[in-house]
Amino acid sequence: MSSPLLQVEITDNIACLEINRPEKRNAMNDELLSALGDFFSKPPENVRAVILSGRGGHYCSGLDLSEHVSRTAEGNLHHSRKWHGIMDDIQLGGLPVVSVMSGAVIGGGLELACATHVRIAAGEVQFQLPEGRRGIFVGGGATVRVGRILGADRMTEMMLTARRYSAEEGMQLGLAHYAVPEEEAMALAMTLAGKIARNAPMSNYLMIQAINRIQNMSSQDGLFAESLAAALSQTTPDAEEGLRAFLEKRAPKFR
Repeated sequence: MSSPLLQVEITDNIACLEINRPEKRNAMNDELLSALGDFFSKPPENVRAVILSGRGGHYCSGLDLSEHVSRTAEGNLHHSRKWHGIMDDIQLGGLPVVSVMSGAVIGGGLELACATHVRIAAGEVQFQLPEGRRGIFVGGGATVRVGRILGADRMTEMMLTARRYSAEEGMQLGLAHYAVPEEEAMALAMTLAGKIARNAPMSNYLMIQAINRIQNMSSQDGLFAESLAAALSQTTPDAEEGLRAFLEKRAPKFR
């Protein structure tokens, strides 16, 4: 499933995806966006978790603006909606994704990162939304995904000033869950992905599908949806195996 711009390597049940445009600081062009869409719309059946990183010291520096200079309003609208659909496949497809974020995590790169589920800030990473300096506005989902993490007030200030956040600052704000030296980041990602992959598949699926959606519901609707998810998960063979393994003081063997 590899493409020239997205290298895919599968080890056991973990897929390592590496964005491969180092000469452009891994900026997102249409070909790369489509490659991500192709993978996440139909991932290999044996994959239980994904690690997403960028080659050459940068995660993703945002949109390749050379492709956007001459787009019409209609073209920009459709491009933005395509981006939204692919980010939805990443965030809500049911496959847990760990991001190893190094160097530039800027604009569309931050939108991509915030569609993933576990985010590791590696070394001298920089988070930024500099669209105001380019005379444009975010279009890949930042107002929803980044805005929910930072809050509207802080995201507005971040965009108005093109403020940069470091790894530690990003972790404090919720843009990252871990901040480690760059040389430790991939090992941590493999450890976390392995732990996630050993969970019951339905439990992982419901965590990804239900939690984000429940945030959009009223309290009472959210509680009802939680009950449905709990009822579904607790009547699976994996739940029976997990509870039996706990009582027998052994590691569970999920499907």
